[in-house]
Amino acid sequence: MSIGLIIFDFDGTLGDTRRNIVKTMQMTIEELHLPNRKEEECASTIGLPLAVCFETLFPDLQKEEVQRCADTYRRIFAENLQSMTPQPFPGVVQTMKELKRQGYTLTIASSRSHVSLVELTQNMGIADCISYLIGADDVEKAKPNPEPVLHTLKVMDFEANNALVVGDMAVDILMGVRAGAMTCGVTWGNGSQEELEKAGATYIIHQIEEILEIVKN
Repeated sequence: MSIGLIIFDFDGTLGDTRRNIVKTMQMTIEELHLPNRKEEECASTIGLPLAVCFETLFPDLQKEEVQRCADTYRRIFAENLQSMTPQPFPGVVQTMKELKRQGYTLTIASSRSHVSLVELTQNMGIADCISYLIGADDVEKAKPNPEPVLHTLKVMDFEANNALVVGDMAVDILMGVRAGAMTCGVTWGNGSQEELEKAGATYIIHQIEEILEIVKN
């Protein structure tokens, strides 16, 4: 079946937000007097819901402490946006506009909040390309559960075999696979090619422009 719907992850796929995320996480940890975590440890949680990030880094935290971490992170992230503006990866804006011009329906399924997705896509100049956004606060079960994809398929009126899920982390690929969609792993983000292949990615690409060939074929 031909592809008509493309569901993108955001962090590490469309937006280069690693520096913002890691810096904000380390500032949150410092402000709350938690044990230090290295950059790679923080980066390894990118793509997970915010609460799960802190649960992963600090398994002994109580539920209310995890919530405090998440709230503090959101505040600091918003403050950091004033001086650390995330940029789209090379070719993202042009490729998104070309896909839209060719008639593909483009959406985003992310583990960040809905309101931050709206702001970031506007800042990056791709908001007018996106037909639908799903953030972590829009679903009950986040990645790698298929709910974000299944919900998108229902709202946008597509079948799973007409959809391509694009992401840089194994959780993105697993989400798509479990929904019955085709999947595309990207190697410029936070996950490795080996992790993407192990998760079952249908395609692996190294530049976003390669998506144009995938959907055409």
